[in-house]
Amino acid sequence: MVNSKNKIIVEVPHRISGFFEIVDKENGVPITNPEKIGSRGAGFNVSGVGTTAVSYEKLEMGEESQCTIYINEEKLDKKAETTYFIFNYVNKLIDHPINVKIEHLFDLPVGCGYGASGSGALGTIFGLNKLLNLKLTNLECGRIAHIAEVVNKTGLGTVCGQLGGGLCVLKEPGYPCKQERLKSPEDLLVICGSFGPIKTKSILSDEYLSSKIKQAGKFALNSLLLKPNYKNFIKVSKKFVQDTQILEILHLDKIEDLLIELYKLDIIGASMNQLGRSVYVFCKKGKEKKVFEVYNTYKPEIKTFDLKIKDNQTIKFNVKS
Repeated sequence: MVNSKNKIIVEVPHRISGFFEIVDKENGVPITNPEKIGSRGAGFNVSGVGTTAVSYEKLEMGEESQCTIYINEEKLDKKAETTYFIFNYVNKLIDHPINVKIEHLFDLPVGCGYGASGSGALGTIFGLNKLLNLKLTNLECGRIAHIAEVVNKTGLGTVCGQLGGGLCVLKEPGYPCKQERLKSPEDLLVICGSFGPIKTKSILSDEYLSSKIKQAGKFALNSLLLKPNYKNFIKVSKKFVQDTQILEILHLDKIEDLLIELYKLDIIGASMNQLGRSVYVFCKKGKEKKVFEVYNTYKPEIKTFDLKIKDNQTIKFNVKS
């Protein structure tokens, strides 16, 4: 039985991507090194967090290492591909077999464009590193989490954004991350509504949609860098959704209708989470009531969340002994 005394809890913020450019080729040739694959784009960390609890016990020499993985209390083990990839990676770094239990609990829905996989990946590697005293640097932990996301096609640049914090622009793909933080007002609210998941893997594997994302993402980044501020960010993100035609291609009629209704309000802007059947709104305090009224017309199908941009420390540890 896994010993709960050897336990650590890691909190990593959820993240919403506004737009992105897939970078998986160089001069038309596929990139083979997963460290170099990634995305350019922009997004922001939010006040909701993913909590990863890691516990373990040593096994007798000659036994085989084991790993049990839960996501929101559902036992998935090897089906949690990104987390299991990190366990296998770490297992090669240690000289004794272990029995590991990894439990992910997310404030925001998985697969709905809130960076749950990136949060879980970082929580797993930072947790294992501290718990097993692997002595990996923070840079190395981030690299492993990024590779796990890329190899399993659960993300391209989310990990970089989560490590960067706040609202930031990813200027170059891959790892190490090259990013620039943008300022946002403290009273800015992020009001989200989610209808359900989109499988990131299915999008990244779709050649036609990937091609449109690459073109639109490059244009969006150039547009944001001309005026690098939070108001232009959400304007550019909305244009990215239009240019990719993602709403039409994926038949996301409700997302399209919802965005039309939201833009009738006195808000800073609204757009679709990348990637999920979700919408986020930037508005000032006092304006959120009208936003929730619009969201509520889509209940019970929609789940709503009242959030803020999280600028402070991105990863927190709680050691249980």
